[in-house]
Amino acid sequence: MPNDFRCFYVEKDDTGCVSGRITRRPMEELPAGDVLIRVSFSSVNYKDALAASGNPGVVRRLPHVPGIDAAGVVESSASPRFSPGQAVIVTGYELGSGCWGGWSEYIRVPADWVVVPPAGLSLPEAMMLGTAGFTAAQCVQSLQHHGVTPDSGEVVVTGATGGVGILAVSILSQLGYTVVAATGKARAADQLVACGASRVIGRDQVDNASPKPLLNTRWAGGVDTVGGNTLATLLRETKHRGCIAACGMVGGTDLHLTVYPFILRGVKLDGIDSAQCPCDQRTQIWQQLAGPWKPKNLSQVSTTIPLDQVSDAVAKILCGDITGRTLVEIG
Repeated sequence: MPNDFRCFYVEKDDTGCVSGRITRRPMEELPAGDVLIRVSFSSVNYKDALAASGNPGVVRRLPHVPGIDAAGVVESSASPRFSPGQAVIVTGYELGSGCWGGWSEYIRVPADWVVVPPAGLSLPEAMMLGTAGFTAAQCVQSLQHHGVTPDSGEVVVTGATGGVGILAVSILSQLGYTVVAATGKARAADQLVACGASRVIGRDQVDNASPKPLLNTRWAGGVDTVGGNTLATLLRETKHRGCIAACGMVGGTDLHLTVYPFILRGVKLDGIDSAQCPCDQRTQIWQQLAGPWKPKNLSQVSTTIPLDQVSDAVAKILCGDITGRTLVEIG
């Protein structure tokens, strides 16, 4: 057992300035938990970028170690469910927000947070998916649950070049859906088509400022990673009995619309909460992601960086310059 570990450490100085750096910390600083994991891989998510910036809505206290995803092997465990050397993954819950996260050589977490990856899913692949892939899969599951099938019509995915969006496009297209990808990055159109999008539209086409309570119907369902007026637009454009799975708020947290889409068209709005997804459903989703829902182009939509380069990745994701997924190699 080492005496210390390498991590990306975010702290605030006496002047209130928040900064992050690669450093070593003593093992006793790790939070309490049942399972000590030696981390091999993590990933970069928008929430991680906020945590690396000390955003108080994500990080409860500083100093902090970001990383809402982690994959590695068990170093030691107080739980009989896990044994040393066993491959495991952790996503969601308080990892990287209330608890020090995966941008670290070691994490210590409650046993209930730990999942054994199903056969067919390597640790790097698990982190190429990570919370983004898990969220995308929950959105797909939601559409299926509410009766949106490949025969129902076009399904729209907003923020389609982001981690959740691009994986939702891939999964839905593999399942036979006709997917329309909405993005502000016109240069990524070819990549989205390669991921399975039937066509690509600009984000302005799903951001209608009209005050009308209902708009002409376009979508059988959708995955919205943006929020704000984009979500309000989709709900007003969704066909009878359709469903929009909402999982993002980068475009705003307010939702200005009437009840008409819900009571006149029977539209469903399903909020997706990945962090607190129940354990049984979490296991089921990972099994799907290791099997029929596993994106065939996973490595093509992912970039691998070492831990030393996460500061650059944070800057890019906050500026909207990252497309797809970023895998962080820790070990």
